[in-house]
Amino acid sequence: MPEVAPEITPQVPQQGSRLPGPCAPGGVGGPGRSLFPDGILRRQAQRESAARTYARSLPIVPVRARGLTIEGADGRRYLDCLSGAGTLALGHNHPVVLEAIRGVLDSGAPLHVLDLATPVKDAFTTELFANLPPQLAADARIQFCGPAGTDAVEAALKLVRTATGRSGLLTFTGAYHGMTAGALDASGGAPDVRVTRLPYPQDHRCPFGVGGPEGAELGARWAENLLDDPKGGVPAPAGLIVEPVQGEGGVLPAPDAWLRRMREITEARGIPMISDEVQTGVGRTGAFWGVDHAGVVPDVMVLSKAIGGSLPLAVIVYRAGLDVWTPGAHAGTFRGNQLAMAAGTATLAFVRENRLAERAAALGERMLTALRGLASAQPCVGDVRGRGLMIGVELVDPDSGAAAPALAAAVRQECLDRGLIVELGGRHNAVVRLLPPLTLTDEQAVAVLDRLADAIPAAARRPY
Repeated sequence: MPEVAPEITPQVPQQGSRLPGPCAPGGVGGPGRSLFPDGILRRQAQRESAARTYARSLPIVPVRARGLTIEGADGRRYLDCLSGAGTLALGHNHPVVLEAIRGVLDSGAPLHVLDLATPVKDAFTTELFANLPPQLAADARIQFCGPAGTDAVEAALKLVRTATGRSGLLTFTGAYHGMTAGALDASGGAPDVRVTRLPYPQDHRCPFGVGGPEGAELGARWAENLLDDPKGGVPAPAGLIVEPVQGEGGVLPAPDAWLRRMREITEARGIPMISDEVQTGVGRTGAFWGVDHAGVVPDVMVLSKAIGGSLPLAVIVYRAGLDVWTPGAHAGTFRGNQLAMAAGTATLAFVRENRLAERAAALGERMLTALRGLASAQPCVGDVRGRGLMIGVELVDPDSGAAAPALAAAVRQECLDRGLIVELGGRHNAVVRLLPPLTLTDEQAVAVLDRLADAIPAAARRPY
């Protein structure tokens, strides 16, 4: 497969050794309890909800981490291309993040302040506004929400409904906006349809059967016609919410021309556009924000994950004209997370100062090229796509071309056996997703690709 850097010998995960500290006798866990991985995993299965997800497919017990690497309690080392579902822009325990957190702890500053003004919050908002699209930053307001991205999505939906006096929403097939009720309604897997869902463009499985610019234009024309048709059954909506790259939907980048068309369509009809940048923000796609590729300025941006520097933080940033809320109209007890704001400020500044978005664009393109070379030799790879360091590999049945979720799960397991952590997404959970930290080196990228290139044919050879 094509190389992205000079060849290196991939690190072979260490097996059989145990670490001192948390997993040693006398460590955490209390007297008489098993302190080794099997005991911890067993207790987790006994105590935690059946809704747990990552713990099922990744049965490891992390005890240390730095950058791309996680050490498990069993002594094995893993290359982490999940990165907290995209939260860890700088990888695990980056020095600038740790320094920022220690600074707050050592200063004696309050850790919980509701929505009071603090120097830590002021520094965060200043750094965030400095990195926003300039046309938005010049006339923006920020609302601190609860700790998760789905809380910010709820706030965005409430904001546009309050500002417009309308209730309907435009969303897209394949979307994912979180797990709370309103966010689920706007997501592609909603069991009860209470929004108008528009086709999201894609090449591999284009809903119009053509793909490319023509497929994207057909989708835009469909949306435009639906809104203008007096018999279309779609009254003027409160807003449109879109992901610049659909992550859980299968790593589908929105074509730039299509996103500009959607901005034109909404702007001409007075429909606020909400950009869900929870996973695409802070350099992930090769630009600071996903909408930057198309030069689009939304009315509302939903931000979480990387903006907290690995700690819980979620905000919406929006045009001042939408700021019609009364005091207390939206709140959240933990919207004043000082440690997250300090970690977020450090992360935003580090990404900006070190041009990590540009780095993600260049390295991501080389990784995509290498993976497409792999795809040409592996009939079970149906498509390789992505933007920046947000990459997806869709696994298919070589004979029918149908999505192959069981094969994708086997690839994930083969990767884990080789010390590589990946997760799945897509319509049928058949897309292997790579979300490495933006600090990924060329040598680490080669190691990631080597392990994945070895895992795919190994999975294809075994029954699944």
